[in-house]
Amino acid sequence: MATDSIADTAAAKTVENLSQVNHWLTDNSDLLVQYGVNILAAVLILFIGNLFVKLIAGSVARVLKKKAMDTAVVEFIHGLIRYLLFIIVLIAALSRVGVQTASVVAVIGAAGLAVGLALQGSLSNFAAGILIVAFRPFKSGDFVEVSGVSGAVESIQIFQTVLKTPDNKMVVVPNSGVIGGPITNYSRHATRRIDFVVGVSYSADLQKTKQVLKEVMERDERVLKSPEVTVGVVELADSSVNFVVRPWVKTEDYWGAYFDLTQAMKEALDANGIEIPFPQMDVHLEKADAS
Repeated sequence: MATDSIADTAAAKTVENLSQVNHWLTDNSDLLVQYGVNILAAVLILFIGNLFVKLIAGSVARVLKKKAMDTAVVEFIHGLIRYLLFIIVLIAALSRVGVQTASVVAVIGAAGLAVGLALQGSLSNFAAGILIVAFRPFKSGDFVEVSGVSGAVESIQIFQTVLKTPDNKMVVVPNSGVIGGPITNYSRHATRRIDFVVGVSYSADLQKTKQVLKEVMERDERVLKSPEVTVGVVELADSSVNFVVRPWVKTEDYWGAYFDLTQAMKEALDANGIEIPFPQMDVHLEKADAS
């Protein structure tokens, strides 16, 4: 009997609780519908807003590409616009569910200050990225040397610059490191000078050697006629007389011409009996007189 009494009491309590919940739902049905609509609207704002953000950022990128703007700069602007617009969409969604946007902006500002103090390096990278885009010391595809790394520029991102090395490795360099040191751009100008140093024996005919080296340069069509090739004695070294040979070529022909001309000079000197000496040292011995 006692068990039945406890069960009846529990059942009655459950019915009472369900009745209270039902009354609360009935009394607050309009409020619940409004909250449901607001939450659904916020989700739609995020979803549709994100689509519009991608559309707008993509449209801007396409317009900039049509204006023949550098690909690296386009990617930087595309990323910047996308982040800024998404923040606006996020604030609009929060506003829809009743969050005060003024408070959100204040919180974002305070959080931004705190994060900025904690992430000064990231902010400096962001500022450096803006400077790279503004002053354009290089563009996408240029072969550069920055922060001790050499490679072709693949992209300029918000916080870093991406390079591809000649052996096909990806190197990510912080933008502050790019701006903070020397930047060598090997692709900026249409022509480059190749610097050779060729050592010949002290017994070699210097005028003949000079003529042979000039002829090698003249036979290669990649060597430009202007500026003229420079060939001359630059140093009387310990084991050789060193000639400097400085032809000019188009930038895209640099390495091909470098390798081929090095081989051609060696073969031409051999064919003309001009020795390229090994490093050597003469040792003179004197016999002491017997006392």
